[in-house]
Amino acid sequence: MGTHLEQWWAQFLRASDHFDAAYLVEGISDLVGPHIGAPLLRREVQIAADSVVRHLERPAIAERAEAAEEATKRLIRTLERIRDSATGSEIATDEAAIVALALRGEYAAAAAAAEPVVGTAKLQRLFVTALRLERFDIPMTLRLLDGGQNPEDAVRSGHLLGKYGWWPSWLLRVVTERALAGALDEQTVVALDRCAYAELNPLQANLARKLLGGNESLIDTAAQRMVALGEPDAAAALRKGDINAVALAARLISS
Repeated sequence: MGTHLEQWWAQFLRASDHFDAAYLVEGISDLVGPHIGAPLLRREVQIAADSVVRHLERPAIAERAEAAEEATKRLIRTLERIRDSATGSEIATDEAAIVALALRGEYAAAAAAAEPVVGTAKLQRLFVTALRLERFDIPMTLRLLDGGQNPEDAVRSGHLLGKYGWWPSWLLRVVTERALAGALDEQTVVALDRCAYAELNPLQANLARKLLGGNESLIDTAAQRMVALGEPDAAAALRKGDINAVALAARLISS
């Protein structure tokens, strides 16, 4: 997977009201820190990161806020001094500058700069975990991101799947397939939720899964049977792709 722009990473920051900035800063520092070649610079970056993390964990404590601000400024001054010095060309500062972005709260910019250094997968897991969303399917969200979905869509699907984890296994398979295809939205989930409440035996559940999968031959057969049993409106809805008619169709054609 190629690298992503800052705007791409910024989608994660908008996806949760409980975004854990302390966890993110610590994670970026841990990922990028080992790539800082100069030991003294690496140590100063670690000290600054620890100070900022302590502040973000307890933002109301003024002393921690002041210490974090001073540590960040000190690191930035160090980086500027190294670049301006005669030996500046001998000490790489790019990786330390990535952490400095995170310390200043520029998380999306830090991620975009860090991605070529530490790789996409580790950063994605870091950002997704930092969302701190309840009833959230992290593995599925990461799978969707690996499949090329943007963060906004992947997080939404992961949140929906997490909320409805109690659904029967046959329906969860359908939802997973739709999520991977980018065809999962709130309206679809509401309709599928009605199917989840329908008590279907294994045969009916298998038929419902095929109907939801768009099996045209089966849909046509089911619609004809529904008409014959006095359900023309439901049959018409099924032909139009109405998910709400699936459970009824599965019961009727298997009876």
